[in-house]
Amino acid sequence: MKAVKLVTVGAPLEVQDAAQPEPSGKEVLVRVAGCGVCHTDIGFWKDGVPTKKALPLTLGHEISGTVVKAGSDYEELLDREVIVPAVIPCGECDLCFAGRGNICRGQVMPGNDIDGGFAQYIVVPGSGLCPVDDRAGYDLAQLSVIADAVTTPYQAIVRAGLQAGDLAVIVGVGGVGTYCVQIAAAFGAKVIALDVDDAKLNAVAKYGADLTINSGSTDFKSLKKQVKAHAKDWSCAPHSWKIFECSGQPGGQDTAYGLLTFASTLMVIGFTLAKTEVRLSNLMAFDATVQGTWGCKPELYPEALKLVTDGEITLKPFIQSFPMSKGPEVIQQVADHKIEKRAILEPDW
Repeated sequence: MKAVKLVTVGAPLEVQDAAQPEPSGKEVLVRVAGCGVCHTDIGFWKDGVPTKKALPLTLGHEISGTVVKAGSDYEELLDREVIVPAVIPCGECDLCFAGRGNICRGQVMPGNDIDGGFAQYIVVPGSGLCPVDDRAGYDLAQLSVIADAVTTPYQAIVRAGLQAGDLAVIVGVGGVGTYCVQIAAAFGAKVIALDVDDAKLNAVAKYGADLTINSGSTDFKSLKKQVKAHAKDWSCAPHSWKIFECSGQPGGQDTAYGLLTFASTLMVIGFTLAKTEVRLSNLMAFDATVQGTWGCKPELYPEALKLVTDGEITLKPFIQSFPMSKGPEVIQQVADHKIEKRAILEPDW
């Protein structure tokens, strides 16, 4: 088979021949339909974020496909269309039993712990896969973004306890924030979207954002004043705001932290190697909560998929497909911000 490989950090990615893997009794072989390009992939390739599996490594963790071979433990999945979780827990440890399988220390992440989805086939554990019974007009490849861009903010919103009538502030409306806005709206919240890119703000204004603010051209005091005023106009509580940091940028993190108020919750979703400086005593003074959230546990995938197939979340305006044979060039363009939509690589060999 063919695969897009990271051979040396910082060097161009390479399309290489690779042996088609064989599943063990607890594994399945998935013929990849599509694999989304995430900025985590860029971090492994360009920024030197260490991978668990030694290089060379096939990247890609946002995968949909069809099970074409199954080990003896998972024969019922044969010929099923599935979404492969970006984080696959062991299902047998204390964290898994406590409902925290997304941070299981025996987890398997494609494109990090094992070879990933920028390939024709991938072998993954059979546990935790999300069967797709109804695509609702989507190509299977298009549903690949559910594996990270949709489920990651979905878990964050569930864990934040977001309810109808709450105020949700989403900082950064790129590949993940786009869906965070839509999910928050589907939960019945009033949604404010912040970004430095007017084009992204204009896009989410049509898909769930009740208010958009360019945080790059608005001083922070004015921004916070607008948030407070609209919360009052919408009859949202002046406290208990739910804030979702999706930008993965120090500026976005500063803005999100600065919006903390009494009994509010900040969920940190975006990732950056850069550091920021905050006054932790704000947490004490506001009795507020800041919480990280890593991926999404497989148990929540069917709920997130249903939001898509029910039309509560729209994917198509925010995704763009490319042949996987052009993977190295496409991923470079994503890194250079020349492709604004979520790029999906589809095997064309």
